[in-house]
Amino acid sequence: MTTGLIPGAQPPEPRPTSARPPHQRRGPDDGTAQHADDRPRSFVITARAAASFEPVGRSVATARSFVRDTLQGWGFADIVDDAVVLTSELVTNAVVHAGTHADVLCLRSEDGVRIEVSDRYPEREIPVQSAAVNMGSPDREGGRGLQLCAALAGRWGVDYTPTHKNVWFQLDLPERPVGTRTAGPALPAELLPVADGRIRVAVVQIDRTGAISAWNEDAEDLFGYAADQVTGKPLTDLAAWPQTPGTGTGIAEALQLSRWEGSYGIRGADGRVTPVYASHLRIRDTSGEPSTVCLLVRDHERAVLQTPLRAPASDTATQGDGQSSDPFDAFIGSPAPDDLDGLLQRTVERARDMLDGDSAFLLLATDDETELEVRASTGLPSARQRFARVPVEAGPGRYGSARMPAVHDDLTAVPGAVPLLNGTGMRSVVTVPLKVEGRLTGSLGVAAEAPGRYSNEEALRLQFAADRIALAVESARLGELERLRRGSLSFLVEASDLLAGTLDRDQTLALMAQMTVPTLATWCAVYTIADQASEPYLSYVLHEDEELIDGIKSLLSKIPPPDPVPTPGARVWTTPGETAHQAALRSSMRSLGLTGGPIHQIASGMGPTLAVASALGGETVVLPLVARNRVIGMLTLGKPTDEHFRQEILELAEDLSRRAALALDNARLYSERTAISQSLQRSLLPPELPQIDGVEVEVIYRAAGEGNEVGGDFYDLFPISDGAYGFAIGDVCGTGPNAAAVTGLARHALRLLAREGLTGPAVLERLNSAILDEGARSRFLTLLYGEMRPQEDGSAELKVVCAGHPLPLRLRQDGTVEAAAEPQPLLGVMEDLELYEQTVTLDPGDVLLCVTDGVTERREGTRMLGDDGLADVLTTCTGLTAGAVAARIMRAVERFASDAPSDDMAILAMRVPEPHKD
Repeated sequence: MTTGLIPGAQPPEPRPTSARPPHQRRGPDDGTAQHADDRPRSFVITARAAASFEPVGRSVATARSFVRDTLQGWGFADIVDDAVVLTSELVTNAVVHAGTHADVLCLRSEDGVRIEVSDRYPEREIPVQSAAVNMGSPDREGGRGLQLCAALAGRWGVDYTPTHKNVWFQLDLPERPVGTRTAGPALPAELLPVADGRIRVAVVQIDRTGAISAWNEDAEDLFGYAADQVTGKPLTDLAAWPQTPGTGTGIAEALQLSRWEGSYGIRGADGRVTPVYASHLRIRDTSGEPSTVCLLVRDHERAVLQTPLRAPASDTATQGDGQSSDPFDAFIGSPAPDDLDGLLQRTVERARDMLDGDSAFLLLATDDETELEVRASTGLPSARQRFARVPVEAGPGRYGSARMPAVHDDLTAVPGAVPLLNGTGMRSVVTVPLKVEGRLTGSLGVAAEAPGRYSNEEALRLQFAADRIALAVESARLGELERLRRGSLSFLVEASDLLAGTLDRDQTLALMAQMTVPTLATWCAVYTIADQASEPYLSYVLHEDEELIDGIKSLLSKIPPPDPVPTPGARVWTTPGETAHQAALRSSMRSLGLTGGPIHQIASGMGPTLAVASALGGETVVLPLVARNRVIGMLTLGKPTDEHFRQEILELAEDLSRRAALALDNARLYSERTAISQSLQRSLLPPELPQIDGVEVEVIYRAAGEGNEVGGDFYDLFPISDGAYGFAIGDVCGTGPNAAAVTGLARHALRLLAREGLTGPAVLERLNSAILDEGARSRFLTLLYGEMRPQEDGSAELKVVCAGHPLPLRLRQDGTVEAAAEPQPLLGVMEDLELYEQTVTLDPGDVLLCVTDGVTERREGTRMLGDDGLADVLTTCTGLTAGAVAARIMRAVERFASDAPSDDMAILAMRVPEPHKD
């Protein structure tokens, strides 16, 4: 079934009609007939409701319920019965006999209502004769709906279009004295509803956007807000709606209905929720602007506003197949909601109405039947009690009467018999079990404020209703559990994949929070513990409303963190809620100009907004983050209202906390090892390069592999003595840490040997011996080593030894490129080496380029840059500084291939600048 309700809508366009005249009843006064779409000019539509019903027998009962509820909501109780009978017959014709969908449209005017029923079988015509139409015997099934229209409706007719047949009827309201609507029986004074002192009725007007436009003095007294504090704010900021979002009518939908009554809560200035009973009426002003007037009283004073409940009337209409309706349908209404929450909520409401109670509740049993969980209630602070659990058999606060029907005449005589009702003011209660095949499924109860209201007769009636609903509840509950389990498995698989995909600590913290909000909680905070001696530290805070994150973080940072208890499972943490309540009270008193009293005991500087205080004012639970037998932190989850966490949600959160703890600890270990590795690697790199008068020097170094700062390639430039500088660039066989170890040996040995005054060949020969002494850990090494002395004429003299390394290239000022040394044996292979050094002079403008084989062996498929390719790039660098030369070489290497480099690369460029010309 699909429905739509558009209060105050304009009259729809007339449906197109064919040449066939409609059937209609002659007017009782003038004897003339009116055309189907010739509506009286006084028929001004003030509201409309529409619904579509599938071609199944059950749709007939659904259509009756739709029309009954719609007309009751419009206040047309006087014509409800006639409208239901006519609708039932016409919808039966459509969905049973015509076999098509039935579209029902209700149009409200000041004088009555017009109902149209359309089917999609226009070929099924109504016979038209010049004489009076004989529609057959009243006992015949076909045509009976039209007979009833002729007998009951003030006006009726049939329209045809190429796709639809539309039967409509109009019922006028009977004349009645002004001010008379419904009346209840005269009652003795002792049976009248009890109210505490003066009854205050808050009058709140809401504009079309949902914002508050009027707020009377009683509203100020009930909720603590002055009119100027709330005017212009959305009512949704203050309303605590009891239904679970998505499972029923929400506040936004309720404000759009033409008329609505029910219970919810209003958050007062002190941060607490006041349960209220409300009556909403949607109106429009003379300019057509719609608004909603809300009358609110305290929930226990609901009798002031609540429309008297109509007595359950037997529905004599039968289904299309002639069978009577199911007793289950009579109790719960038809159709039953598909979702479990909707089914339970409707059950408690009908149970309360059936026994004329002040409240009702329904609890579902856990799989092992040891606990009962509050799932639905009406007339009680449901937000505070929802998902709370009580034991069935033993223990404090046990619910001992769950397995058998029980009647309590006065709960004050047996305190704690029904823990859910503690502190609610309820005195008498009747409870019955919901059982399926002997297994306890739940418990249904109805309570009243007066003692002695219920007897065994009411218990039998409620037990009969519970027996009819138990199987549907169990089926819906099992379906919900299956969906939760499948959703939980999917959630944990996705969470595991995300957590395993990062080793960054901050990103792991963010993922933990984002996976819990808003799926498991409204807000969360993650505390981390560095070591056993450290206090928990607030590391991350997240709320589904980003504007509240800073306020929550500020408030949590001012209270002691939870104790790091390694015991698995969630435990309640009351400190945030208590602190939030105190802070809200302090803010409210400050806004009212009140000071003094115990409020000064609150820490100074805590001035969160009421929104922040409300966010922390609900239930808060803490789950330990345990990894490798150590508590490394805590995951804190919270809700903004007093609603309890569901046990299934807490179990899912516990599974998530175990995975998150291991991921967080892995990120910590990885960060520590990465920091150690990077520290060691940085120790292998030379310090800052020295400034050499008369020579420009530039180095570019890239280590292969993620997280590596040093590999098998290395470089160095250091002062020796008397204006001489040593320089080196080398490549150890392989990459990674093992190659980096030989890198450190070579670089430090070069500095020590060179400063002993040894020549270049002697330095390399001793280094060769040191490498061979490493035994199995030794690796061969290519090395270019040289000593450089700047000359007075502006040139630089270099003495170079090239031990198996790519030859250095010299770029002259005229653009020619040549090798600056000859190849000699590499180090770490042979014991006896005979090396020699070569002298090279760099004239002003000349460049000496030294690279490792990661540059020359850069590959793209079968192509390789090579020595010739490097020389070609160097020829384009005439006149560039050493830094520009090194940058151009590196850019050419990177562009040569699209893949990331697989080998370490080092570039050392030295240039003798030209003298400045005056």
